[in-house]
Amino acid sequence: MENKTILVTGAAGFVGYYLSQSLMKSGYKIIGIDNMNDYYDVHLKEERLSKIQDNPLFTFIKMDLADKKAVEELFEEYEPEIVVNLAAQAGVRYSIENPDAYIQSNIIGFYNVLEACRHHPVEHLLYASSSSVYGSNKKVPFEETDFVDTPVSLYAATKKSNELMAHTYSHLYNIPATGLRFFTVYGPMGRPDMAYFGFTDKFFNNEPIHIYNNGDFENDLYRDFTYIDDIVTGIVKLIEKPHQGHTVFNIGNNNPEKLMVFITSLEKALSNSLGREVAFKKIYEPIKPGDVPATYASTDKLKEAIGFKPETTIQDGLQKFTDWYVAYYNKK
Repeated sequence: MENKTILVTGAAGFVGYYLSQSLMKSGYKIIGIDNMNDYYDVHLKEERLSKIQDNPLFTFIKMDLADKKAVEELFEEYEPEIVVNLAAQAGVRYSIENPDAYIQSNIIGFYNVLEACRHHPVEHLLYASSSSVYGSNKKVPFEETDFVDTPVSLYAATKKSNELMAHTYSHLYNIPATGLRFFTVYGPMGRPDMAYFGFTDKFFNNEPIHIYNNGDFENDLYRDFTYIDDIVTGIVKLIEKPHQGHTVFNIGNNNPEKLMVFITSLEKALSNSLGREVAFKKIYEPIKPGDVPATYASTDKLKEAIGFKPETTIQDGLQKFTDWYVAYYNKK
C-alpha cells in the first residue's frame, strides 16, 4: 500500500490531521486540502497543520470543495488512488443559524468530490457521515440497518444526503465507497465547539456549564464518546480494505456513558492536570431541539469487517485531552 497517494479533505481538521499523520507513518503520500474556515479558532487548524506540513510526504493546498473547477484540476494533477472526504461544515446547532454553509460544503462540496471520482476513478472513496443521521431513533444501540429517514437537524440531513449521493455514484460508476458514521470524537487538539472542550473553557473563564438534561440523572443523556486514536485506527484499516459497491459503518465506542459520568471524569482529569481539585459550576436546562437523548453505536459490522475494537477508556482519553489543553493554553 505504501507510496499510494491519498487525498484527505479537511486535513487541518481534527480527524483529518490525526489521520494524515498516521497514514504518512505508513508511507502514504497525502494531498491535504482545507478551506481553513473560521467556524472555530483558525489558530488551532494552523497549529495542527504546522505539525505535519514539513513532512515530505505531505502536500497542503488551501481550497474550497465548493469550487468545482479547482477540485477537478486537483484530481487531474495529483491522481489520488484513495480519497478520504472529511471536509464538512460541522455542528448541529450552528446549522440552525447558518444553513448556507452546510449546503455549500456538505452537499455541493461532496458532489464535486463524487464527480471528480467519477472522471478520475479511485480505488476507494471514504467519507464522513455522522451518528446524527439516526435522528430521533429510539432504539439503541444504533445499527447500520436502522431507519434513517427522520433527521432532526439540517446538518444530519446533509450527512444523510451524502450517503444517498455516494450510494448512487457507487452504483452508477462503480466507485467503491464507504461512509463513516462517527460518534462523538474527542481528544487533544479537538474541536472547540464540542461539549468537553467548551466545558473546559468555561471552567477557566469562571463560568457555569449548561447541562441539557433537566438535572434528571436517572434518565440522563447517553453518548458514545470515541477517542481520536481509535477512530483513526478504524479508518486506516478500512482504507486498506476496499470493497465493491457502497456501504456504511458506525465508528464509535459501543460503550455509552451518561453525560454526568463524562463530566465527573472531565473534572477528575482536569484536577490531575492542574494538581488541584476542580469542580464545574453547573446549570441544568431542558434538552435542546435537535438533540437526541441517547446516541451510541453498534460496532458489530465494523468489528466483523476489520476486527475494530476501541481501546481507550473515557478517563484515559480525557486525561490526554486535559493535559494537552493545560499545556497548549498555558493554564498551569
